[in-house]
Amino acid sequence: MVMFISIIQQSMFFFIPLLIVALGGMFSERSGVVNIALEGKMVMGAFISVLFINRVQNGYIPFLYGINGQLLLFLALIVAAATGIIVALLHAYAAINLNANQVISGIAINLFAPAFAVFAAIFIYETQHVTFVNQFRIPTIPLLGAIPLIGPLFFQGAYLTTYLGILILFASSFVLYKTKFGLRLRACGEHPQAADSVGISVVKIRYAGVLISGALAGIGGLIWIIPIANSFSGSVLGYGFLALAVLIFGAWKPRRILFAAFFFGLLQAIANSFTGIPFLRDLGIPAAFYSMSPYLATLIFLAFTSKNSQAPKAVGQPYDKGGR
Repeated sequence: MVMFISIIQQSMFFFIPLLIVALGGMFSERSGVVNIALEGKMVMGAFISVLFINRVQNGYIPFLYGINGQLLLFLALIVAAATGIIVALLHAYAAINLNANQVISGIAINLFAPAFAVFAAIFIYETQHVTFVNQFRIPTIPLLGAIPLIGPLFFQGAYLTTYLGILILFASSFVLYKTKFGLRLRACGEHPQAADSVGISVVKIRYAGVLISGALAGIGGLIWIIPIANSFSGSVLGYGFLALAVLIFGAWKPRRILFAAFFFGLLQAIANSFTGIPFLRDLGIPAAFYSMSPYLATLIFLAFTSKNSQAPKAVGQPYDKGGR
C-alpha cells in the first residue's frame, strides 16, 4: 500500500505539468495556430520563475524576503505565466500578423529558450544551475489528510500546484464548451472565414488562444521543476514535446488529455521508482529501458492512433480574410 501511494503521488508530480501544458497547447491549436513551442515556453517559464524564487530566498528582493512558502509559490506562478505570455506574443505575432510558418516559429523559440536560460544563468551566477530551497510541500491538510487512503494519496505531502492543475482542467473544459469565447475559439480553428462572416475577430481570438497557451506552458514549466529538483539548469527534458504528444493522443479534448497525461505520468513514476517494486526489479531489465518507456510509449501510441486523431481543420493555416 505504501508503494502504491508513493507511485501515485510521484505520477501526479509528472502528469500535472503534462496536463497543464497540453491544455495550453489545446487552446492555441483549437484557435488555428500550431504550437510546437511548448518546450521553449516551459523552459522560459521555469527559468524566470525559479530565478525569481532564488532572488527572493536570498534576500535580493527585501520586501518579499521571508514570506510564506505558499505565497512565494503563488507569486512565482504569476511570474511563470507572465513569462510564458511574453514568449507567446512573439510566436503569435509571427504566426498571425506576419503569416510566418508556424512550425518554424515554434522551432525558433525551442532553440532560443534553453540557450538563453543557460547564458543568463552563467552570466548571473557563473553556473548554469539556478538553485532554490523547496519550501512548498504541504505536509498534510487538516481533516482531509486524515481520510483513509484518499488522505495519504492526495492530501499528504502534496503541492498547491496539484490542485491548481485540476482546477485548470475543469476551467479549460468549461471555457471550451460552455462559454461564448470557447465557441468562437473552436470556430476560428475549424472555419475562420465562417467565423469572420458573423463578426468574430479571428485575429483577436487566435491571439487569445496563443497567449493562454503561453501562460499555461510557463506555469507548467515551474510546476514540473518544483517537486522533483532543487535547481534548474535550462532544460525540461523534452516534456514540452511529450505534452504535444499528449495533446494529439488526447484528440484536442480536455477529458482525453487528462487520461493521456495520467498514463504518461504513471509510466514516468514507475521509471523513477522501479527499483522499489520487487516484481520489476527482479526482471533484470536495464534502468535505461524504464527511463525511455514514456517516450517509447508515445511513439507507439501515436503510430497507432494519429490516423484517427482529427486536428482542427484550419490549424496551421494563416488566416486570409479574402480566402474561402
